[in-house]
Amino acid sequence: MVSSDPTYDELADEYGQNGRSRSAPRGVPQDQAAEESVLGAILAEHGVYERLAGMLEPGDFMDPRHKAIFAAVLSVFDRYEAIDQITVAAELSNQGRLQEAGGQAYLNQLVYELPATVGAEHYARLVQRASTYRDMIRAAGEIGELAYRADPNIGESLTQAVELLYGVRGADRRQDFRLLQDLLSDVLGEGSDDDTEAGGPTRTGFQDLDALLNEGMHGSDLIVLAARPSVGKSALALTVARNAAIGQELPVAIFSLEMSAEQVAARLVSAESHVESARLRVGRHTDEQEGQISRAIGLLSRAEIHIDDTAGQTLAEIRAKSRNLHTRLQEQAHRRGKGHGGLGLIIVDHIQLVHGFSRAPADTNRVSEISLISRTLKEIARELQIPILALSQLSRAVERRHPPVPQLSDLRESGSIEQDADVVVFIYREDMYDRDEYQDDLVDAAHQGRNEVAQLLVAKHRHGAVGKVDVRFVPAVAKFEDFYAQPEPGMDEFG
Repeated sequence: MVSSDPTYDELADEYGQNGRSRSAPRGVPQDQAAEESVLGAILAEHGVYERLAGMLEPGDFMDPRHKAIFAAVLSVFDRYEAIDQITVAAELSNQGRLQEAGGQAYLNQLVYELPATVGAEHYARLVQRASTYRDMIRAAGEIGELAYRADPNIGESLTQAVELLYGVRGADRRQDFRLLQDLLSDVLGEGSDDDTEAGGPTRTGFQDLDALLNEGMHGSDLIVLAARPSVGKSALALTVARNAAIGQELPVAIFSLEMSAEQVAARLVSAESHVESARLRVGRHTDEQEGQISRAIGLLSRAEIHIDDTAGQTLAEIRAKSRNLHTRLQEQAHRRGKGHGGLGLIIVDHIQLVHGFSRAPADTNRVSEISLISRTLKEIARELQIPILALSQLSRAVERRHPPVPQLSDLRESGSIEQDADVVVFIYREDMYDRDEYQDDLVDAAHQGRNEVAQLLVAKHRHGAVGKVDVRFVPAVAKFEDFYAQPEPGMDEFG
């Protein structure tokens, strides 16, 4: 319902100033009956508040009396006392707010005029919904003010607008307990329809790595791929993107903060055709190479890879763009009758180039900002149920180690990356160091030369074992390959 009680005039004026005309035909969203009913249920029956814990906050109530009463309920609960109209009245009196809350008579009225306590959760959801709509109106008003100010930095204004929208909490805020027996089928991969329609994990395309990761990268997982500069983080990420988009026909989103979209496309063509990117740029290829390039472009044109090369993106922008693209792809799949749809993988290249929710000044604590970035990327992965592959730099400490094999402590600027990640994979290429000084059983003379041998070191795996996987690296085209890769059906083996 929409209240017409004169006690709400001041609040309605606030909403009018922030986003709606005072002469608007519709009032501020508010359900007076639901607010009264949920409070009456809490006061009338022990244990009702525990059933609603986490669903509501004092600010969710529009009636000032109800705000005060619910705040008192929380205080009584925090002292482990029984919640009823007597204890809540005493708390309000101690706070000097009993009359503000309507007095003892109003508390009694809430209890005695209550329809039934069994509908408390339903009433709470109605209160939640109205509160969310009011938050939306507030956000719309503040976004309008941003637009009227017409700040010269349009990017900063858009970032603030996105932050305001994400500050609106959804109506379904509480994740309740789930019974074990309802979850057991999920363990065997026979759970929800979403899991079935999504086709399971997103595979990297490297057989041994997928086996180590329980058949691939799973929805809601944050996978961190880390290495020193020029070791091949971007090359490996692009290979994974190519494998997911072509091998599984999954849409992939790439946030390329270091390379332009054109550079990403060129590297994909170079890796697919086995023609050096330098030759692509200058157009110096043989007829045979021209054929290889044409076939590679034909294959890649079928890959649904979305590339955003906006430099210096903020978390808010990455989150908003990811959600928008994911939703759009789901709607397209639904219209085509293709089931779940949506993104299969998000790649961020790389974490150290991402800004926090606002573009921070140079003196900002970068460790805290990196912690925020890794935590938020994990939240996005969980929210969208999509694996996120985030690239990260390693500190110079790894180069002072003999042999220079990466460790979790080498993750640059923040231990929270290790904490937030479900999987951490390092790239170790011995060919980048002095082989005479650092011999390793990985090196096999039969595989030296054009294709270098590299290791993918799974240093953390929240859902399984850690270990190492041997892969081939082709320096000329910056491409990683399965160690015993076979050419795909219908494709020539280039090189």
